[in-house]
Amino acid sequence: MSPTTLVERGSSSRIAERTRGQKHGPVTRLMSPSDFGRLLKPFVFLDLVDNQGTPFTGFGLHPHSGIATVTYIAEGSVRYEDTNGATGLLPAGGIEWMRAGGGVWHGGGLGEPGRTRGFQLWIALPPERELGPSASICRLKLCPTMDPRAC
Repeated sequence: MSPTTLVERGSSSRIAERTRGQKHGPVTRLMSPSDFGRLLKPFVFLDLVDNQGTPFTGFGLHPHSGIATVTYIAEGSVRYEDTNGATGLLPAGGIEWMRAGGGVWHGGGLGEPGRTRGFQLWIALPPERELGPSASICRLKLCPTMDPRAC
């Protein structure tokens, strides 16, 4: 599978970017500021998560600041925790918004055994919010299955 993104500038130019991304364990980074991300600001990174059923211990607590992340789980589940006190299991169909603001530590990994698939989009916060308070908001079961007709 080769993801394709199109950006049109006026009527005379068209940019197509194709990437297989850079893989690190179950995470494939499809977009970063050094490539297509520079054209899609305020979006910083786009990560595809797919463990293909292989166990993965996860990422320990690590810091973020000045950004927000949107995580959507299409299949399986992930566990999460952060220094705001948010902790739990994000199931398939769930979405989490984490605003790092002036700083937050967070971590997590795969939840229940089996395949887990989803994505995480990193967003640069506007200057007036970069150093603001951090927050985590989880919405469970926004979309009950991977079937788009069920959403």
